[in-house]
Amino acid sequence: MVQNPVLLVGGSGVIGVQTAQFLRARYPNLPLLIGARNLDKAKEVAQQLGNAEALCIDLSAEDLGVGERAISAVAVFFMDERMTTLRYALSRRVPYVSISSGIQEMSLEVASYLHARDAAPVVLGTEWLVGATTLPVLHLAKTFKRITDITVGALVDEQDISGPTTHADLDRLAKIHPAALARRDGVFYWRLGDGPAPKFCAIDGAEIDAAPFSAYDVAGLAAATNAPNIHFNLATAVTSSRRRGEPASTEIIIELRGIDHQGQPRQTRHAVFHPEGQRKVTGSGVAMLIERILGLEGEPVPEPGLYFPHQLIDTQRYLDRLGEVGGELLELQP
Repeated sequence: MVQNPVLLVGGSGVIGVQTAQFLRARYPNLPLLIGARNLDKAKEVAQQLGNAEALCIDLSAEDLGVGERAISAVAVFFMDERMTTLRYALSRRVPYVSISSGIQEMSLEVASYLHARDAAPVVLGTEWLVGATTLPVLHLAKTFKRITDITVGALVDEQDISGPTTHADLDRLAKIHPAALARRDGVFYWRLGDGPAPKFCAIDGAEIDAAPFSAYDVAGLAAATNAPNIHFNLATAVTSSRRRGEPASTEIIIELRGIDHQGQPRQTRHAVFHPEGQRKVTGSGVAMLIERILGLEGEPVPEPGLYFPHQLIDTQRYLDRLGEVGGELLELQP
């Protein structure tokens, strides 16, 4: 049993609250520390959760305002430009998860980790919706002997209530590096937007105008599958559900090409879908990472190291949990 609380920095935000609710539902006795800059809001969340306390976070303080209190892990739900949260976790030798730093900012976390490599597991969690692309791709990849092409189209509804932090993250990442990482014929390159604008078809077949996006998924999937062609496109538009007159959803179109285990060409097309938008998918992913790094499901805790989410979470377990929280992986016509 985990005795010390999990510190959720930004735990009063939309994704932080969703993560805390998933953890509380699954682990009623897991103590939580809701860290926020607005103490009143943090107190409100903690009271609603039960077995939780509120904390006013101070990112300018090396102890974050926690003092000498022991904690079991740190999860951060916004971009910490100071890297105080990671330094704090490493100094306490407790696991750390972040979900907001872009691939262009990865060096900040990597550099901090390299100065304390034996301290604790550090999870670079900014895969799209914290594993919602990588884990389904790796699950589907089992039906291939070799994958040659991975193309992802992530569709965010214009009315998706994901909170101001999510929107700020996307705006920041678009501004700091307009080029997007991709792979073509085995070579990594930066898509500069000087070619034809990418498009993809939504679940209902509607053609969506998109833009190249730099996701951790490109680097992680390249390492995991060695697929020579990987592209990630992002669009903010009306989702298929809203075109049917239903609430805003989130959908991720995954197209794979390659060779099957019988040596024949194979092409698949699937969609990760949740009828309530991004927040439950993301929150569930963070909750699964926290339970994994703390060994809450009975598995050995990871050794100190640097991890992507898809290295820690079993693909079938991820899909099972996605179904439990209302999402699904749909098979579409190629």
